[in-house]
Amino acid sequence: MYDICIIGAGPAGISSAVYAASRGLDTVVLEEKEVGGLLGGVSTVTHYSGIIEGETGTSFAERLKKQAESYGIEIRKEKVVSAELAGDVKKITTDSGSYEAKAVIIAAGTTPKKLGIPGEAELEGHGVGMNAAKAAKEYEGRDIFVVGGADGAVKEALFLAGYAKKLTIIHFEDQLGAIPEFTEKVMRTGNIELRLHTRLAELQGDGRVEVLKLRDEHTKETETIRCDGCGVFIYAGSTPNTGLYPELDQTDGYLVTDDRQMTSIPGVFAAGDICAKQVRQAATAVADGAVAAINAAAWCRSNE
Repeated sequence: MYDICIIGAGPAGISSAVYAASRGLDTVVLEEKEVGGLLGGVSTVTHYSGIIEGETGTSFAERLKKQAESYGIEIRKEKVVSAELAGDVKKITTDSGSYEAKAVIIAAGTTPKKLGIPGEAELEGHGVGMNAAKAAKEYEGRDIFVVGGADGAVKEALFLAGYAKKLTIIHFEDQLGAIPEFTEKVMRTGNIELRLHTRLAELQGDGRVEVLKLRDEHTKETETIRCDGCGVFIYAGSTPNTGLYPELDQTDGYLVTDDRQMTSIPGVFAAGDICAKQVRQAATAVADGAVAAINAAAWCRSNE
């Protein structure tokens, strides 16, 4: 049995693991995909204090992994399929086995949303829904479309513009929702076009994207754009990965925690973007992880 089982290996999960291990607790981290979480897939990491010059999601994730390994933390690449959280011993079951722990920290993050439009699922991975950092070179010299107007979408659009012949940002509101640092860069980037108050309504193509249908939110008119072999990158927000934890108090699907990052079940903590909170950034995720682990360690000691 472990002292602490951590679900998720993004910034919140690795922060939790480091703080737990530093307090001498036997700790295991369960991660379905890769260390780094969603942040590990971004083109560039910005604003986080102390990042190296040219920090990418990949480089940031690799340093998170190395830090965890330096503490001897066990990271297992397994998918959590169920959780029994009530009682003194918590049991987490994965697709490869089961784990028991005195305390659990849920840092499972969020999953990117789909638009749910015709053609999106059929063309997934064939010009739609790709990782910008990995796929950018494949679309060098071609037209690229980015759907979304928040910070994450606009930051990736700026990165992709360095490869695109022309990059179009499609956003349903009348102005971008990104911070001035990013919107001002958009205005200074010559090959970026804004299509505001517009939604991507449909995608068509045989094995790759050939046609986009856009709908104007003001006039409700639909425009057809033919663009054989273009790339479409979608940033439509995300959904918290809380489906396995219905017994925990939630608001709008996010886990509710107190100032110790404890959930509604004693000994079960949560950290990062999966939590109900005002700001979701790498910096706040790491802070959540530290607070959760420190209090989980205290919980373990008090229940020995």
